[in-house]
Amino acid sequence: MLLIVTTLIMVILLLNFYVNVISTASGVPLPGNPLKNGIGNNGISHAIKSLVDRFGIKEIYPTKPNGGREWFINTSSPLNDKIFSLSGGSEKTNSSSLNAASSNAQIIKQPDGSYQVYGVRKAGKYDFSVRMNVNASDSAHWWKNVEMTGHAKIVSANLSDAALDWYARGANHTSNSPCEGVALRGGIRVNGTVFWQKEIWHTGGYTDPRSNFTGTNLTLGKWIGFKAIMYNINNESAVRMESYLDDKDNNHWRKVMDTVDNGGWYASTPNDVFYSANCGRSKDYIVTNAGPIATFRSDNIIWDFKDLSIREIQARR
Repeated sequence: MLLIVTTLIMVILLLNFYVNVISTASGVPLPGNPLKNGIGNNGISHAIKSLVDRFGIKEIYPTKPNGGREWFINTSSPLNDKIFSLSGGSEKTNSSSLNAASSNAQIIKQPDGSYQVYGVRKAGKYDFSVRMNVNASDSAHWWKNVEMTGHAKIVSANLSDAALDWYARGANHTSNSPCEGVALRGGIRVNGTVFWQKEIWHTGGYTDPRSNFTGTNLTLGKWIGFKAIMYNINNESAVRMESYLDDKDNNHWRKVMDTVDNGGWYASTPNDVFYSANCGRSKDYIVTNAGPIATFRSDNIIWDFKDLSIREIQARR
């Protein structure tokens, strides 16, 4: 009897061993197998691989293989990055609490390792304007199909429509070169509304925004993550724009907006204004082109940031 029991136990152990070997080799988790959630007993991902970037932030889409470009904020000294530039107004602040030493936008490292950024106080629609630009001088690596990521904590906000705004596919946004100021802009307002807006030229080529209320306000002092993703589809004839939110700052991202421009999304300005720039673009121009500058923008906000990144992605078509 003892011999029979012992033999049965050995058979069960051998079967369990071979099941685990076959499962590990094939990458397909079987019921009761330690690969159930894609993680083996040694902590190595097998069947289900969740990609993360160098900051440990989950990637929605993988970086494009064979030379896809990646940029990450210099965590020790952002302004020492030669392709990173900061702008934000031309008037000095009157706020003593900001301790602004110059007329330019400021970046100040915080005790937790993040950075606080703000522009200058000025009268008008865009108070504390900030533009953090990431440049690509090599046209072969201009920004096009990209995933732009950042975590933000709002310190103060002046208006209910104050917003964070990530955009790409254009160059300089100035009145001196209006046709360079083309962009797809994905943003989130402090009231929780996410939006996408198209800029066909600067500043007379804006469309009305497409927006969706997420139900998550940008509460003061609360960290949230925001992703703006854009990529061409339909043989480069249209573009898909997606927004993701990590509203609990726990690296769990949920899609909060998904929209496609395949034509019919028109600039809201009158014809005489729109065509005055002579950019040679239709009023519903689809921004499928690449551009040398991608920008993290904010208006009417003082905020802390961390984990800023831009990656050229391999997206589903």
